[in-house]
Amino acid sequence: MKIRLEIFYKPKNGTNQYEMRTEFLPIQEALFLSEDVEKTGRATTIEYYDETGSTWLKKHLKKYLDSLKEEPHNIVLYFDGGFNEEQRLSGVGVVLYYEQNEKYYRLRKNEMLEQLTTNNEAEFAALWTAINELEALGVKNQPVTIKGDSLVVINQAKGEWPCYEEEHTRWLDRIDQKINSLGLTVNYEAINRGENKEADQLASQALTETFIDATSEVKNYTKNA
Repeated sequence: MKIRLEIFYKPKNGTNQYEMRTEFLPIQEALFLSEDVEKTGRATTIEYYDETGSTWLKKHLKKYLDSLKEEPHNIVLYFDGGFNEEQRLSGVGVVLYYEQNEKYYRLRKNEMLEQLTTNNEAEFAALWTAINELEALGVKNQPVTIKGDSLVVINQAKGEWPCYEEEHTRWLDRIDQKINSLGLTVNYEAINRGENKEADQLASQALTETFIDATSEVKNYTKNA
């Protein structure tokens, strides 16, 4: 979750009140900024808004931060699917970055699937697998950034492209139902294939029956949720 500040303040030698809005910031950064502004003694009111438009009290934001420490949060998820037309097999790959107990982790998983008929279906199946990994981690009621290189999946999931294929509609319904049941706020981002190379490699490895299901700590974490 990220927070935007609305700060109402009076200049040192002025009588008029002014308003300043920040961009959306990580909670820790928003709290640091608000406390720094408060030290000036010129802030009359500071309001806190999350990305859904809901307002927060500072003390509740601090409690929320404390509660997050033991749960996966700051989640960024990558997915990719591949389809071998000759063998009629699909490979799906999922890479999940998250923070927990003030450390950063990377989860990697792939699977081989049967009974799919197109590459687009494999991409939807990869997204479905990714959402189920979030459920397995116990992720609920949080913002999640999901990145993939399939414009069909990303744009249909965002509702920006129409969906005429029955198979796609069925996948989207399942995915939306799962997301809603977990209370997730999802931000979909389309990325190029180079940015999605980890998930792409996992999907390719699944088609060669090289299976991976591993979680490891990540140093120098730089990916942004």
